[in-house]
Amino acid sequence: MKRFFVLMLPVLLIFSCGREQRQFVFLEGFTQGTSYHIAYNSPDSADYHDELKELFTAIDYSMSIYNPSSLISGMNNNLSGIEPDRYFLAVFNRAREISEKTDGAFDITVGPLVNAWGFGSGEREDISSALIDSLMMFVGWDKVRIDNGRVVKDHPGLMLDMNAIAKGYTVDVVAEFFDSLGITDYMIEIGGEIRLKGTNRNDDEWRIGIDKPVDDPMALSRELQEIVQLTGRSLATSGNYRKFYVMDGRRYAHTIDPVSGYPVQHNLLSTTVVAPTAMDADAWATAFMVMGLEKSMDMAGNNPDIEAYFIYDLEGLLAVAYTDGFKELIAR
Repeated sequence: MKRFFVLMLPVLLIFSCGREQRQFVFLEGFTQGTSYHIAYNSPDSADYHDELKELFTAIDYSMSIYNPSSLISGMNNNLSGIEPDRYFLAVFNRAREISEKTDGAFDITVGPLVNAWGFGSGEREDISSALIDSLMMFVGWDKVRIDNGRVVKDHPGLMLDMNAIAKGYTVDVVAEFFDSLGITDYMIEIGGEIRLKGTNRNDDEWRIGIDKPVDDPMALSRELQEIVQLTGRSLATSGNYRKFYVMDGRRYAHTIDPVSGYPVQHNLLSTTVVAPTAMDADAWATAFMVMGLEKSMDMAGNNPDIEAYFIYDLEGLLAVAYTDGFKELIAR
C-alpha cells in the first residue's frame, strides 16, 4: 500500500530559537522503490551511508518481490530449500500477530486481489464474483506459516507480499543500527514511514506534517492537515485519496479488504498511526484503512501502544477523529 506523507524538513530547519546548532548529517537516496531521508546527530560528522546501503541491500534480498533472486521471490515460486533470514522472520511473525488482532484486515497474502483490481503488477482484470471467489483460495494470513525453519503454504498459488510492513521494518533496522553506535538524536524516513529519537539539530522535538487528503493523484498540490510534534516513537500514514480509478461511475480505491476480496467502500480517507516501532505503525495504518473509522477508533482506543488520527469524508466535508493520546501530539 502506498503511503502519503510529508516530511517537514523545512520545519526541522527553521525553528532555531537562537540556540547553537549541533552537527547533523543528512542522507537521502532510493530504496524499495521509494525515497528515504535520514538525519542524525554526529559530532565527528561520521558518514554511515555505505553501511546503511548494505542494510537496504540485505533487506531487499530478503523481502523484495521485485527482486527475482530474493528469498521471498523464491518462496512465491515454490523453490525448495529456501530458508527465511532474520529480517524475513521478524516481519513475517509480526505480520501474523497483527493479522490475528485485526481479524485478517492486515494480510500479507492479499497480492492476487490487489493485482486483479489493477493496483499491483499487470493490467486490471475483468472482475466478476467468480473471479474473486477463485482468488480467495490463495488469500489468507492463516494459510501460511513457518514450520521447521521453512515457509509452508496451504496452496502453492499463495503469494507473499511484505510491502505494507517492510518499509516500516527497514526504518526500525536503521534505528537499531544508530542505537548500537550510541547515536541519540535521529530522524529516519523511508517512503513515508518515520522513526524519531531525541531532538533535531536545533534541540527541538521533531515536527512532522500530515497531508490533507485531496483528490490529487499526481501529488502536484499538497496541503498540510496537521503538524505533530513527537520523539521516541514512530509514525506512518496510509490513505486512499490518490490511488484510485472510476469505472461505470463508481470509485474504486486501492485498499482491498482481504476478507471480502473487494475494495473498501467506507468514508475513511487517511489514517496516521503513532507506535513504538515503524513496523507497527506501518501495519496498523494499513489495517485501519481496511477496517474503517468506527472499528479502527475502537481498536486504537483500546490499544495502549498506539495513537491514531483519522481523516474521513462527512457528507462532502473533511472531518477528523483521533485518540485521546494523539491530541497531545498536535503542535500548537
